[in-house]
Amino acid sequence: MKRPYFRSPPPGPFIRINGKIRAREVRVIGVDGQQLGVLPLGDAINLARANQVDLVEIAPNAVPPVCRLVDYGKYRYELSKREKEAKKHQHANRVKEIQLTATIDPHDLEVKVNHAVNFLCEDMKVKASLRFRGREMAHKEFGFQTLEKFVSQLNPYGQPDAPAKLAGRNLNVMISPLPRAKRAPNPHRSETLPEDDAPEESADTEESSDVASA
Repeated sequence: MKRPYFRSPPPGPFIRINGKIRAREVRVIGVDGQQLGVLPLGDAINLARANQVDLVEIAPNAVPPVCRLVDYGKYRYELSKREKEAKKHQHANRVKEIQLTATIDPHDLEVKVNHAVNFLCEDMKVKASLRFRGREMAHKEFGFQTLEKFVSQLNPYGQPDAPAKLAGRNLNVMISPLPRAKRAPNPHRSETLPEDDAPEESADTEESSDVASA
């Protein structure tokens, strides 16, 4: 005996419209955004047809459910835009950590810069951390020079929140992305790191922090 075939639901949240709404009465918001009061479902659907739009259920858990007179395609587009904006704000709260050394090879430094450019162009902050090893503490100026070179190459994409600070053996600086209108385009967009290659998150900070080690 064959199993019944079920069509997979469309992507995104399930939204009832028109005749798929189950409530007998609904609170209606008009095309102009004004409250039209509580109406029987049939009257609300007829009102939507008269305005050549759909009756879209926007608050199904309310009593009675709240519906809006709007073109369904336009409503889904508005939802999609809001979701994208929310994701941008989530990225802005993420911090990627790039680890450097005072004697880092020029090629390795270039790789680190490319990683930082990718992160900044995705609206993420970058924490550059340079650790002094052994006797390198006696010549901290080399570490400061390396970090200054790293930050200067990121100027078209982001600016440090404050001057670099030395904490123990670590020299740290936080770099925030420039606004999109002032930020240079990502020169290697196709080379953006895939999610699977993203470093693991650190549990030591409140913000999400990933490390690209030296």
